[in-house]
Amino acid sequence: MVCHPPLALVILLLSFPQIVETIYSPALPNIATAYQATPEEAAQTLSLWFVAFAFGVICWGRLCDLVGRRPSLLAGLAFYALGSGWAMITEDFTHLLFARVLSAFGAAVGSIVVQTALRDSFRGPDLARIFSLLGLALAVSPAIGMFLGHQIAFHAGHRAVFATLGLLAVTLLGLGFAFWPETRPSEEPVTRFLPTLHTMLRDSDIWCTAVLIAVFNLAIFGYYQLGPFRFEQLQNNWLDFGDSGLVLAAASLLGAWTNARLLRYGKSPNTLAGLGVLLLAIGSILVFLLSSGPAFLIGMAVVALAYAIAIPNILANALRRYADRLGTAGALLSMLYYMLLGVGLMLAGWGQNLEYLLLACAMLGTLALLVAQMFPR
Repeated sequence: MVCHPPLALVILLLSFPQIVETIYSPALPNIATAYQATPEEAAQTLSLWFVAFAFGVICWGRLCDLVGRRPSLLAGLAFYALGSGWAMITEDFTHLLFARVLSAFGAAVGSIVVQTALRDSFRGPDLARIFSLLGLALAVSPAIGMFLGHQIAFHAGHRAVFATLGLLAVTLLGLGFAFWPETRPSEEPVTRFLPTLHTMLRDSDIWCTAVLIAVFNLAIFGYYQLGPFRFEQLQNNWLDFGDSGLVLAAASLLGAWTNARLLRYGKSPNTLAGLGVLLLAIGSILVFLLSSGPAFLIGMAVVALAYAIAIPNILANALRRYADRLGTAGALLSMLYYMLLGVGLMLAGWGQNLEYLLLACAMLGTLALLVAQMFPR
């Protein structure tokens, strides 16, 4: 019998990666100034985060199957706390990059352990409804992170941002130690890693899923990466970057609510994923057309709406054929889409062009959806 973790802790841990990523992004201009780095170099601290995150999900996901969900969670949070402490005290930009890599490696545990625990307990439409419910919390978490990050960076500087991130990790570590149960089914066999990797790399559906997850996240986190510098360039702003998170949060909440209603009316996860891709294309075009002023946020709001509708349904259907090896399969899928995301953010950091990034995301998402429909499995 599976022991379910407390819902409040599930929400906190699933939101944790998004919160720590978005708390950090408003401090990017401060970091560029403090370390005498260019905007492109400062932006790479965010792209490197996702590359290290990809390796983290492999490690923690594999350990989920080998030693259990609970010890993996606690170890990952400890690594994240150490990385945040290192980032807080270092004076060297290269050391900051290594600290961010260590932090990302540890923070990956929040995503993979929670998703694995949910897949331990739910299947099919029930899992889609659970992800839809959690989508409401995930819709708010980026706005919380952006607002807190902006206020902390403005009033206390970038080191205070790192201190806040470390404190959050220590708090979650304590809560996890006290309340997180072991959810790994006792009868689940330990699967072999390489055969699972080989099977998934040959699975076109897995690749399409990884691309879809990556492009939706790239559209959102591309804004977090490039947005602070975009707002510095705009004139006659009627809001700043930190406040723009409230706009995206409102759109995400609307998307999560819409998704829940459509699921209740019997719409399939595949249909809703297609709706999300359509909205991503519309939002990207609006950002391109309105890029000269703050009104481009209208397009970003549509992108956030698309993310909230599509991602819960893509995740719910992602591993339906790998129910006997959820930790390892979840880790490999996460590695694929986080590697794609990290590479995409590196290219975005070099290009410094949000409009073209979003249009590329929309085209890749449409292509992945078409391939998945042409070659169903």
